[in-house]
Amino acid sequence: MPTAKWRVLIADDEPMARRGVRQLIEPFAEFVVVGECRDGREVLAWLDKDRADVLFLDIQMPEIDGFGVIRRHASERMPAVVFLTAFEQFALRAFDAEAVDYLVKPVSAARFAATMKRLSRSLGGTAQPREPGIIVTTARGALVLELRDIEWIEAADYYARVWVGTRSYLLRESLDELERRVAEHGFVRVHRSALIRIAAVRALEKLGNGELVAVLTSGAKVSVSRRRRAAMVDALRSHIPR
Repeated sequence: MPTAKWRVLIADDEPMARRGVRQLIEPFAEFVVVGECRDGREVLAWLDKDRADVLFLDIQMPEIDGFGVIRRHASERMPAVVFLTAFEQFALRAFDAEAVDYLVKPVSAARFAATMKRLSRSLGGTAQPREPGIIVTTARGALVLELRDIEWIEAADYYARVWVGTRSYLLRESLDELERRVAEHGFVRVHRSALIRIAAVRALEKLGNGELVAVLTSGAKVSVSRRRRAAMVDALRSHIPR
């Protein structure tokens, strides 16, 4: 009989929902529930002091929701996430860019078994790696923006505005925080108020007043500050295939 090797944390503000997930997990001997949380703050506190391999994460929780947990916890230390939701509107194709799976309540045993199979493949290293994304909230629900689709990000008061082509999305996160998350994925700071994805740069233009602007695939033009020009040019040179 297989022994438990994957540690599971359940986060849901409804006790009955947590109990239901626990019961659904019981037949899968390789998984063991090591903790339960009632809201996003408890999840973040738990993950800071202990380890989980899997996180069943309710989307709508008090104070900090499921997406807030994803944004605030270091991505390299985030367990494999399975989203839980009571609303079909959250079951977007884009969820797979960030989570192993999503489950719409109430969850059938067959659907849960498919999730556990997917988790086993992911944790066992046989699943394809997923590119990280940025989760934003829209009128239709949550959306995961893949980093390869983002052209640039600009500061907007207490928010950041994320540009995908000519469409933009507001995110309540500072540009400094976003820079720490995306710098290793081909983004560079070109101005105190702007980050761009190097692969989206089509050209550099020098204006008559000496200002340098990066022209992006969509046609957007982003100013490059004088003190960041050298770093920008180095990043472009590094990106060019040799």
